[in-house]
Amino acid sequence: MSERGAPGGATSVRGIAAAVRSREATASSVVEETLERISAMDGELHCFHTVMAKEALASARALDATIAAGRDPGPLAGVPVALKDNICTKGTTTSCSSKILENWVPPYDATVVERLRDAGAVVVGKTNLDEFAMGSSTENSAFGPTRNPWDASRVPGGSSGGSAAAVAAGLVPLAYGSDTGGSIRQPASFCGIVGLKPTYGGVSRYGLVAFASSLDQIGPFACTVEDATLGLLAVAGHDPRDSTSIDREVEPLLDSLGGGVGGLRVGLIEEFAADVAPSCSGAARAAADALAAAGAKVGEVSIPEVRHGLPAYYVIAPAEASSNLARYDGVRYGLRVDAGDARTMNLRTRGAGFGAEVRRRIMIGTYALSAGYYDAYYGQAQRVRTLVVRAFERAYEDFDVLLAPMTPSEAFELGAKTANPLDMYVSDLCAVPSNLAGHPAMSVPFALGESGLPVGVQVLAPALREAAMLRAAAALEAAAPPGVRGPVKLAAAPAGAASDGGGE
Repeated sequence: MSERGAPGGATSVRGIAAAVRSREATASSVVEETLERISAMDGELHCFHTVMAKEALASARALDATIAAGRDPGPLAGVPVALKDNICTKGTTTSCSSKILENWVPPYDATVVERLRDAGAVVVGKTNLDEFAMGSSTENSAFGPTRNPWDASRVPGGSSGGSAAAVAAGLVPLAYGSDTGGSIRQPASFCGIVGLKPTYGGVSRYGLVAFASSLDQIGPFACTVEDATLGLLAVAGHDPRDSTSIDREVEPLLDSLGGGVGGLRVGLIEEFAADVAPSCSGAARAAADALAAAGAKVGEVSIPEVRHGLPAYYVIAPAEASSNLARYDGVRYGLRVDAGDARTMNLRTRGAGFGAEVRRRIMIGTYALSAGYYDAYYGQAQRVRTLVVRAFERAYEDFDVLLAPMTPSEAFELGAKTANPLDMYVSDLCAVPSNLAGHPAMSVPFALGESGLPVGVQVLAPALREAAMLRAAAALEAAAPPGVRGPVKLAAAPAGAASDGGGE
């Protein structure tokens, strides 16, 4: 689809950067074409909150000048990048899709933004998300939902749905989101692209607006495993400004992609099969067979504890959110609804600024942390978290990587689950165990379901073992049938489809 790439036909991250570095294309022309695509196509999808046209063109011109002067522009030279709108950008609004931060402009860049610019990438805009990253469909945005490029009547997943849809539609070749309980991997599966959650601490969280600090992690979306790897390498590494950042050298992960899976021990997790749609469990089984055919040693593994991950997550994450979101009080920054006294001002501000799902999770978390209930709920959930970590450790004694379904279903229709929060929460079933453990995991498109929508397969690995995970992912990508991977041509919404979100 050369019309969606750089001049000369380059569409991949590597191809665009190579074209710009060799002067086959200019960074300015690449960015101009990207902005034209966004202008022409995003009205239907609503991937973007903010398109940073002026800033992006200025950055592209500076890159062209750098190349003309014979200086190294960086490994992502001229690659257009989109950022989930909970990643701070100096001088540009970072709203978290919330009314409470609708006009907030950060005074600093997140570490990942600094590193992307140092690598020569050009940030072209900020993408839509579920408010404060709390959701699985991008319908909880205060500014309306994002649509799935495969079928505009369907959700793109969440909470990083804007970033996923932007890549799947070919608006940008690379985007970033945050993954607290599957918010990179689940929308990647729904949108037929690659989504990668690194090891917790592998990418700096400095400048990521916090949802649940012990779970949040930034990672890339791309159309291929190689492009996602390049996106990870651009932002990975130690950052002293993040106290949870791992102080170790980043591995040369690109070397893993061509290594094959000969001798790799792969375990297919048994527990999720009964809880997901046949198309999703079937895709995971077919992926296991494909890896076996490619030379991996494949077996089944039982990890009963993973089924306890969802209830533990929905205590721990709201509890941390209750603490993190206490800072939005109408005093220091963000929305302020004036009143005659501070308490009433605070109540009115938070009532007007937070949407229903955010308020729901704050209340759940506050209750779980309250006197008399802390041990019964939060303390017990943390003990379950420890059981999940230990169960994974036992599984990885026998296997190098694990396989599992990525989601319980294909992308569902807009509004289908907004009336039932518990039904929406089940969307995270297969994803949250890796967040609780802090392990890397990724979604790779591998099948089309009965409705013709993409189905991703999840590859999991122990902490700091991204190399093994990427070996398996590259082999799955090579074995996947044609037509399962974005970018895709946009599908029109059927007559009568909802035109705005069914957010709670």
